[in-house]
Amino acid sequence: MEYSTLGRTGLRVSRLSLGAMTFGAGAGVWSDIAGLDSGQAARLVAMAVERGVNLIDTADAYSQGRSEEVVGEVLRALGLDESRMLVATKVRLRTGSGHNDVGLGRSHIMRTVETSLKRIGRDHIDLFQLHDRDLLVPLDETLRVLDDLVTQGKVRHIGVCNFSAADIERAFGITTRTDRIPLASNQVHYSLTSRDVEHEVMPVAAANKLGLLVWSPLAGGYLSGKYGPTRETAGRRAKLDFPPVDAVRAAPILEVLREVANELATTPAQVALAWLLAREQMTSVIVGARTPEQLAENLDAQNLLLPPEQLTRLDEVSATPMPFPHWMQHFHDRDRVPR
Repeated sequence: MEYSTLGRTGLRVSRLSLGAMTFGAGAGVWSDIAGLDSGQAARLVAMAVERGVNLIDTADAYSQGRSEEVVGEVLRALGLDESRMLVATKVRLRTGSGHNDVGLGRSHIMRTVETSLKRIGRDHIDLFQLHDRDLLVPLDETLRVLDDLVTQGKVRHIGVCNFSAADIERAFGITTRTDRIPLASNQVHYSLTSRDVEHEVMPVAAANKLGLLVWSPLAGGYLSGKYGPTRETAGRRAKLDFPPVDAVRAAPILEVLREVANELATTPAQVALAWLLAREQMTSVIVGARTPEQLAENLDAQNLLLPPEQLTRLDEVSATPMPFPHWMQHFHDRDRVPR
């Protein structure tokens, strides 16, 4: 397993990390996504640790908190402390029926941290992430709370998820001006069928030395190769079409993905993950699974080095049109290429 430094911090994290969204059993949407009990989850975590994974990602809202509880139960059962398995969790989504049981206000964040610590069974959270922005709460208030939590020792590092380039710049502007703890990472959706972050989020992240974590690298299983117009429709996506995929645009991508997998005697999922791992700016790619077989296949992607020819084919077939003003800037950049 290879390791990357998380943003501006000194924390080293595995290039592949384990997602715990399938842990626990919750109501609503979680009944289609989750379902693994502590015993099943322990087998996945044990395999991940054996393969070098040292980061597990969960959230307070996953299965109404049950995911965090299962993570805690498994870590205790396997005797894994922070030197062997780091824990990342999140705050922002609704955790109760009350008016203040959602969002990024001081009250909800402070309550959520205490609850998450009890569930996980540790005295700190290694990476505490904002699950998304909150339009009702000033970002300054939220960042002040995060800074307080780091000072109190309850949180080691802070990150965000799904932040736009403008959100990132605003956050760094505030932390720089107020001398507060800066963001360490942004967790984004990035895959062969979703490369939007390349245009603004990735350049801004690089400029601010922000780590990038990838969620749903297989587009909710779409890039496993079992979906498509002539393939089976059973599985999670049959009940929950998320994250959204443009099937028409994805069809040629899947075709090339399968061709490359056949040429290299591997699977479409491993090729899709190897394509992400070939991008140096990606700090860690979060993989999830329901079975040990699925997890083993995903983790084996770390051993797959895509030849330049196959990388180019995947790059070309999955390229997204440049939005304005990027296409105009690219047009004018032709005579300003650094030499």
